[in-house]
Amino acid sequence: MANQNTPQAAPGKSVKSLTGLDPFLKPYRGRIILALIFLVMAALTTLVLPIALRTLIDQGFVSNDPAERVMALRGHFLALFGVGVALGVFSASRYYSVTWLGERVTADLKQAVYGHVLKQSPEFFETTRTGEVLSRLTADTTLIQTVVGTSLSLGLRNAIMGAGALVMLVVTNPYIMAQVLGALVLVVMPAILYGRRVRKLSRASQDRLADSSAIAAEVLNAIPVVQSYTAEEREAQRFNDATMTAFKTGERRIRARAVLVAFIISAVTGALLFGLYQGTQAVVEGRISAGHMGQTVVYVILLLTSVAALSEVYGDILRAAGATERLMELLSSQSSIQGPANPVELPAKPAGAELVLQQVRFHYPSRPSQAALDQIDLHVRPGETIALVGPSGAGKSTVFQLLMRFYDPQSGSILLDGTPIERLALHTLRERIGIVPQDSTIFSTSALENIRYGRPDASDADVIAAAKAAHAHDFLERLPEGYQTYLGERGVRLSGGQRQRISIARAILKNAPLLLLDEATSALDTESERAVQAALEEAMKDRTTLVIAHRLSTVVNADRIVVLEAGGIVDVGTHAELMARNGLYTKLASMQFESH
Repeated sequence: MANQNTPQAAPGKSVKSLTGLDPFLKPYRGRIILALIFLVMAALTTLVLPIALRTLIDQGFVSNDPAERVMALRGHFLALFGVGVALGVFSASRYYSVTWLGERVTADLKQAVYGHVLKQSPEFFETTRTGEVLSRLTADTTLIQTVVGTSLSLGLRNAIMGAGALVMLVVTNPYIMAQVLGALVLVVMPAILYGRRVRKLSRASQDRLADSSAIAAEVLNAIPVVQSYTAEEREAQRFNDATMTAFKTGERRIRARAVLVAFIISAVTGALLFGLYQGTQAVVEGRISAGHMGQTVVYVILLLTSVAALSEVYGDILRAAGATERLMELLSSQSSIQGPANPVELPAKPAGAELVLQQVRFHYPSRPSQAALDQIDLHVRPGETIALVGPSGAGKSTVFQLLMRFYDPQSGSILLDGTPIERLALHTLRERIGIVPQDSTIFSTSALENIRYGRPDASDADVIAAAKAAHAHDFLERLPEGYQTYLGERGVRLSGGQRQRISIARAILKNAPLLLLDEATSALDTESERAVQAALEEAMKDRTTLVIAHRLSTVVNADRIVVLEAGGIVDVGTHAELMARNGLYTKLASMQFESH
């Protein structure tokens, strides 16, 4: 994903990308040390097995007395059993420790990424698809969990076992292993170079999976529109194309990884078998004992299995490195909207807020050459109701975006109760603003909790009072479980008007000094609109209210009506004053009133 907020990872990065997980591992240093102790003990116990086997072969059959020989063998087998029990205990302890660590780190990582994304400004989401973020939160973190909770410990254990087996082989067979090590060096270098290609393909594979996830998320959130345009087949085909692209990329990754594994295992096996052949010659010539040869065989097997496991783990680590890069990109992205280092504290909430816009000029980051607002000046007194009207694209919704500080203007200033809003903590600013958006958002929970979203500490009685004020109480009472009824994802069980009344109740419950109404009654029928309009007017008393309305009949009683066109204010006045001037407002009003 490329955008101005998320810098692309440098192509030269490899497994070093996993160092991005350091902040998530540090809080669990004690558990990591404990896991490493169990891991080392399990590996060392495995390395003791060949020595016990050599002792069994060379010393278990020494005595000529059958009874003594039986006792000696029994002792050696008990020693082998003891080693096996120790190996089982240490391996189980290692498994529990590292698996717990993988689960914990992954949970922390998900929480950190999700929390960070929630703090991003809308500018971030102009260029970032929700489906891609979800893919990173699921697929990428699953990969990291696999590595931290399984692959990494297996890799370390096999690395210790492989290194230990190699050391023992060198100590017991120095001449032979010197030749084998020379061959192994020739194996490692190509494997490392080819591993870079596997990592790049792993990153590309995750990106393509994110693409298909983004398509699915987008379409599933718009099922009614898709079906109304009979676009099911087209959307299914678009998803299939994205899935096939992801599959082909994954296929290239799998093929490259298979080649890497085959090369490492084949080359190492060849080198070690050469050393083993040399060892058998030494037994035939009487230079080493049969027990020595048995020990060598077991160490060779341990080394081979370790190398085979490491080649598999290396592929997992390369995939996790790509996933970590993607997650670190999200965590390193910085919101263009930041709270001040030393925020100004505002006094207790007043009944109504004072709002001042001075020479505000703004353009959206995605449209730098087109001004959404141009030299806007507006003073809203406490308790005043101001209506913003004008044709589509005039800048009405942009005013709301700036007031909520989703964006900052390129020039000019906005003051809330005499304080520039950029000097306020974002929480302080937004706590003083209640908003009813045009597209009402309903969460996948009960009606009661949907309304309480406006004030989490509100009592049930407060919630019901807000619902009554928004004329939502009657239809909520008729739901199967009343206020406890689960409303479904995005409120699919409700009509548009019902969703909007819940949104209004949420804003009424918040009881903020500044109320923003963005087409708050647009989805209501005439009867409901009148009822809710009356409720809104009651809620707006002693509150500063800004209203965006295309239905001019809903704002004729506003204290002032601000007419916007092409990002600028072209007229201000009451309904009667504006009608008398015969300007843009008159034209808009005439078109609406004449059509009814």
